[in-house]
Amino acid sequence: MVDIFIMGQRYEVPEGLTILKAFEWSGFHLTRGVGCRGGFCGACGTVYRLPNDHKLYYALACQTVIKPGMTLGQIPFFPAQRAMYHIDSLKPSGETLLELYPEVMKCFGCNTCTKACPQEIDVLNYMSAVIRGDVTAAAEISFDCIACGLCVARCPAELVPPNVSLLARRIYGKYIAPHAEHLQRRLNEIEGGSFRPELNVLKAAAVDELKKQYAARQIEE
Repeated sequence: MVDIFIMGQRYEVPEGLTILKAFEWSGFHLTRGVGCRGGFCGACGTVYRLPNDHKLYYALACQTVIKPGMTLGQIPFFPAQRAMYHIDSLKPSGETLLELYPEVMKCFGCNTCTKACPQEIDVLNYMSAVIRGDVTAAAEISFDCIACGLCVARCPAELVPPNVSLLARRIYGKYIAPHAEHLQRRLNEIEGGSFRPELNVLKAAAVDELKKQYAARQIEE
């Protein structure tokens, strides 16, 4: 067992738990700050400090194992400006990014956003791409962003990198990225009913049979 501190209160929890499981072991019934538990949804953004260490650390609670003496605080949601737009009416250009998020030009270049990212994304790099008007670079560099909001919480210029990068990825995906021919073929197959017989079999199957098939499914690596 090890001691940790959650929002200032000491708790004794089993060694080896993730931060998220340590919260639950300690009696917290989480309705916020918990989601996929797989490191994809960004709901469990967490900050912590360690004994005799001045640094502030950032993590996803579902992916990070506790350490003795860890002092924890969750940031399940951090307010962030979000521009309103209709993707079909946007022009695929860097000017669009700056029209909807003009505050991007206030970026200090301090790199605090990158240091806060639990995905180890070069946030400053994609924000610089936005300032340059390079939609493609901004979209590609920010591809793994899960919008946890930790960079928003730390930015001294009060910017919202996740929402800016989301706009860049949407513009890139709709207007700039090459069309995936295999995706269109699969859509045609779905619309044409190619998979309807298999779906009907699954819909009629018992729960135990569905569980058995799910456990035996082929997983791509």
